[in-house]
Amino acid sequence: MPRPNILARPAFEEAFEALNGAPVTLAVLDLDHFKQLNDTLGHAEGDRVLRGVERLLSGSLPSGSIVGRIGGDEYAVLLPETAAETALILFDEVIKHFHIHRDPHWPRTLGLSVGLAARPAHAHTFADLYRAADEALLRAKREGRSRACIYVEGKMVLKSNYYPKSQLERLTKLSGALGRTEASLLREALDSLIERYREAL
Repeated sequence: MPRPNILARPAFEEAFEALNGAPVTLAVLDLDHFKQLNDTLGHAEGDRVLRGVERLLSGSLPSGSIVGRIGGDEYAVLLPETAAETALILFDEVIKHFHIHRDPHWPRTLGLSVGLAARPAHAHTFADLYRAADEALLRAKREGRSRACIYVEGKMVLKSNYYPKSQLERLTKLSGALGRTEASLLREALDSLIERYREAL
């Protein structure tokens, strides 16, 4: 399978427009704590990391994927005719592969975080879809880094509307201790609650 070229941002945006409105998932990803690596090991090592990420993306993504380097340590991927949920599974594997094959000299904090947004579910234009994917990337960072997150519309009810601050702080601490997202822990609790009262449904 031929590996896709790593496009510069203008060419990447042109590739998006060439899809002519077809369904696509956009992934925006960057390296966690990349500056720390540059500062401690130097820019030559930083460049080596970026080349490794590019090889990983080129070798791990399905045929037809489009990869772009947006700037610095930030990359973007277009996955035509791919649902965000499918892309989430794919990038979970990419993140796992990055950790398994990381150089032992790299800082332990170095990882990959990914934000995902899909057309037409989340947005239609490149600017809006990129904004949504970038917001999902920031959420991945907030939830502990080295993970992939799908964009969630802001109009959804915030969990802080339901839980007191003390419980949310304990949830955040538990999330960090278990290496799981807060969302997955809340889903597990909800599943348990529904199972417990199943006969009432």
